[in-house]
Amino acid sequence: MTESESSQTEGALAGLRVLDLGLLVQGPQAALMLSDLGADVIKVELPGLGDQARWIPISMQDLRAPYFIGCNRGKRSLTLDLRTPAGQDVFLRLVEDVDVVISNFVPGTLEGWGLGYEQLAARNPRIVLGCASSFGSVGPDAERRGADLAGQAAGGLIRATGYGADDISPVAVTIADHLGSQNLANGVLAALYARERTGRGQQVDVSLLGGQIYAQASEYTYTFLTGEEVPSPAGGHPLIAMIYGIVPTSDGHLALVGVPEADRDGFFRLVGRPDLRRDPRFDVLLMTDEHRRALFAELAPAFCTKTTAEWGALLREAGIRYAPVLSRSEVADDEGVYENGYLRRIEHPEWGPMPTVGVPIRLSETPATPGDLAPELGQHTEEVLLEIGFEWEEIAKLRETNVI
Repeated sequence: MTESESSQTEGALAGLRVLDLGLLVQGPQAALMLSDLGADVIKVELPGLGDQARWIPISMQDLRAPYFIGCNRGKRSLTLDLRTPAGQDVFLRLVEDVDVVISNFVPGTLEGWGLGYEQLAARNPRIVLGCASSFGSVGPDAERRGADLAGQAAGGLIRATGYGADDISPVAVTIADHLGSQNLANGVLAALYARERTGRGQQVDVSLLGGQIYAQASEYTYTFLTGEEVPSPAGGHPLIAMIYGIVPTSDGHLALVGVPEADRDGFFRLVGRPDLRRDPRFDVLLMTDEHRRALFAELAPAFCTKTTAEWGALLREAGIRYAPVLSRSEVADDEGVYENGYLRRIEHPEWGPMPTVGVPIRLSETPATPGDLAPELGQHTEEVLLEIGFEWEEIAKLRETNVI
C-alpha cells in the first residue's frame, strides 16, 4: 500500500466517537490508541485547568508538557465542568451521540456527579464506559488515590527490580500506567465487539494494580508453584537460567537473548572462550542462578574488547540473538523504527521538524492514522457543541457561566 493510498484509507475504528475524560496517562493513552486506530476522540477537560498532564513541564524554563503531548495528539479538546448541573446536562447530550466514554477518575466520582454507567446507559444503551483506577473498582482500596508508582509498588514490580532487597528501583517509565491503558483499550474493544451481538454497551473496569499482576503472570506463577519469591534479576531474567542477559562492550552494553544448546560451541569460539563450553557449571541446559552470574562475569572481559556495533555484526552473522542496549536518542536514530511506524517524523508548526511516537500496530487494510498535534485547552469546544445541535446563544451562556 502506497503512502497516498494509506492516507485515503479509513482507520479500523472510523466512525467511532469517544469522550476522553482521562487524566495524565492511563486513561488518555487508552483513548490515544483508539484515536490512532481511527476513532474521533474528544478530550473533555476542566475549564481553565485541563488535564493535569498539561502542568508537568520539561522545566520551569521550558513549559512544554511531554506527558500531555505524548498521550493526546490527534484528539479534539472541549472544556466542560462536570461538577456543575449545566455541565452534566451538556455531557449527557454528548453521550447520546458517542460510543465510548473513557475515565480514570477515582471510582465513585462519576456516580457522584450523576454520570455513572446507569445514567449514561439510560441516555444511550449502546454506550461503553471504560473506567481505569489505581487499585480496582471494588474492595477496601477502591477509593484510594494513586498513580503509576503506586501500581508498580503494590503490584510487586519494584521489589523485583534491582539487585537485591536493599537495591530496589521502580521502572523509569510509567509502565503501570501504560499497561493499564492497554488493558483498558482492549476491554473497550471487547465491549464494542460484544455490543454487535447484544445491542448494548457495558462498563469496563481496569486498574494499575491489576495490570501489573497480569503482566507478571509467569513470575507470580513461579511463586505460587514454589512458595518462593523470584530471585533478583542480576542483569538478566531470574527464571531464564541460560545465556540471557546484559554484557558490557568497549562502548556500551549488549543484550544476549538466549543461546540455544546447538549454537553454544560456535558462540564460545566467537567470543574467544571455547574453554567455557567444557566448564561443567555451564555445560547444562539450565544453569543455577549462581552459575549464570559466574558465566556472565567470565564473558564480560571478552565482550569489552569490541564495540557494540562490532559484536552486533559478528552475532548477526552467526545467527545468535542479540540487541544493542540503546538510549532513547539512539533509538530515534534507527531508520527501522520509522519504517515500521513506531516513530514518525513530523513538521511541528512551532518547533519545526521533529520525531514523534507513532503506533505499535500495523494493519494492512485499515492502517493506523496517528495525529501530529495535541490540542490547545478548549480548542474545539464550540466546534463539538455545534455538531450536537447547540446554538451560538446557548454556547455563549455556557461560557459566561464558566461551564465551558
